[in-house]
Amino acid sequence: MLGQCWILAVGIATSASMEEQPAPVQSASEPETASAPPPKAKSLGPLRMIWREAAQYPQQIVLAMIALVTTASAMVAIPARIKVIIDQAFGTGAQQAEIDHAFYYLLMIVIVLGLGTALRFYFVSWLGERVVADIRGKVHRNLLRLAPGFFEENSPKEISSRMTADTALIEQVVGTTVSVALRNAIMAVLGTTYLFWLAPGLASMLLIAIPLIIIPIVLFGRRLRNVSRTSQDRVADVGAMVTEVLGAMKIVQAFNQEDRESARFSGAVEETFTVAKRRILIRAVMTALIMFLVVGGITMVMWRGAVAVSTGEISGGTIAAFVFTGGLVAGAFGSLTEVYGDLLRGAGAASRLNELLNEQPDIAPPAKPTPLPVPPRGSLSFRNVTFRYPTRLETPALKDFSLEVEPGETVAIVGPSGAGKSTIFQMVERFYDPQSGTIRIDGIPLTSADPADIRQRIALVPQDGVLFSANARDNLRYGNWQASDEQIWEAARAANAEAFLRDLPQGLDTYLGESGTRLSGGQQQRIAIARAVLRNAPILLLDEATSALDAESERLVQEALEHLMQDRTTLVIAHRLATVRAADRIVVMEEGQIVEQGSHDTLSAAGGLYAHLAKLQFASEAA
Repeated sequence: MLGQCWILAVGIATSASMEEQPAPVQSASEPETASAPPPKAKSLGPLRMIWREAAQYPQQIVLAMIALVTTASAMVAIPARIKVIIDQAFGTGAQQAEIDHAFYYLLMIVIVLGLGTALRFYFVSWLGERVVADIRGKVHRNLLRLAPGFFEENSPKEISSRMTADTALIEQVVGTTVSVALRNAIMAVLGTTYLFWLAPGLASMLLIAIPLIIIPIVLFGRRLRNVSRTSQDRVADVGAMVTEVLGAMKIVQAFNQEDRESARFSGAVEETFTVAKRRILIRAVMTALIMFLVVGGITMVMWRGAVAVSTGEISGGTIAAFVFTGGLVAGAFGSLTEVYGDLLRGAGAASRLNELLNEQPDIAPPAKPTPLPVPPRGSLSFRNVTFRYPTRLETPALKDFSLEVEPGETVAIVGPSGAGKSTIFQMVERFYDPQSGTIRIDGIPLTSADPADIRQRIALVPQDGVLFSANARDNLRYGNWQASDEQIWEAARAANAEAFLRDLPQGLDTYLGESGTRLSGGQQQRIAIARAVLRNAPILLLDEATSALDAESERLVQEALEHLMQDRTTLVIAHRLATVRAADRIVVMEEGQIVEQGSHDTLSAAGGLYAHLAKLQFASEAA
């Protein structure tokens, strides 16, 4: 009978010690993400950020802690009840009532354990999801405040990884790791106390044995974790290779590189298998070690306990309860060593997210912004502006640049690539501030005004009609979110977009695909123009709006642009000089400076850079 109880106790204790081990977080090196997993922090200090977020929900924390203490206490109470059952219910001549009474209490403990576990799981999981949602929201709101220069120096893919892989790690820490750590700490303290109460001599032996069991397991576990991460990296390489080759299949086949790509893929797969074999070997050795140390340790304790039972020092129920509790205590200590590493990784993730959360925008409204004049006039002024991009400080993008644009004037900006044309647009929208000089809208320096007020007076039509993964209505009203359907259709009509929009399967409710991929380039551009029409801003910026279109699409877009430009101050960037002949003024730029300005006829006759560009372009078009 004692042997059967020992087997039962070992099985339950082993399963209990393995319960709720933190689930592995998907490595950020897998194909879904773009960067390596967050490094371990040197301390747990960065976890204070997580605690600040969780502390906003004290009710859920209190309920989770009550459930946590209840389940840990119930788990330790089970071996105490098993001792009573073995000593009383299994004793010779035990009455039915005594047996029933003994098991009733055990069932009550199990019910409490089950309910407490469910409540603890619910509340800690709720906290994990809630904290992650709050952190993601705060980080995203702060990212939206940052100037474009920040995203030149910090890869959006790496930021995206922080928003996914790092927050997943934090979710694990809040929703699992902390709960497991606290639960096992309580179980370790209560269990150790109970062991010494049951059998001080055996408890001393067990406490000496536990470190001897845990240390090699932890060392093997670290080795296994490192090899597993390497294995994940190799699998990620295979996935990336498949994506790259399948995405470029026409090029692969056009250059007859099928055999080479097949050999390259086979090499990557074999390397993955080699790493996997090493992982399997380490796991096999680790499994054998665990079985030998754990079962061997329990056997030694049982051996000593059997001798004590035979001499009458302790009862059979005591030794069964001792083995059960010993398994719980050993599992608790082993889990604590594991969760500490997870807490350090969680601290590393929290540190990286905290950097994004605390990043301050370079472009921010002044303490007391100067209001822009009402009604708006639409004048622009650049005076002695010099600007260098943060990532290219050695080369000025604009150098002592001065330009006055009158309200309602159409100014075309032309010049070779790198002349500084697009930089002008970014300066007008105050995505950057110049190192010297001033820029004004309606006489107000941009640095004195609220950036939101500045951008409210500007409508942009970019070179590529940037659309979002949404329906047509939401893409159109991005320029004016309060626009009615009637206003949307009016803007679509003005942008020559009404016809194809009405032909869409669900009209304005039609989903346009990721980045508008269900539309042609010309259709995307006309939606971008309609969006600018809805903006109804006094200043219009056209950045190569027709450069990538076929002749028919260009004609439709050009007609829409002419309608849009009426009664607005317009800056036009164009490489195709035929599209800017009718501009009020053409500004020719080179190396960040104005080298010529005037009308098309005047500049063509001057024989300068514009005449040279026009001659080359019109000659190639005629050919």
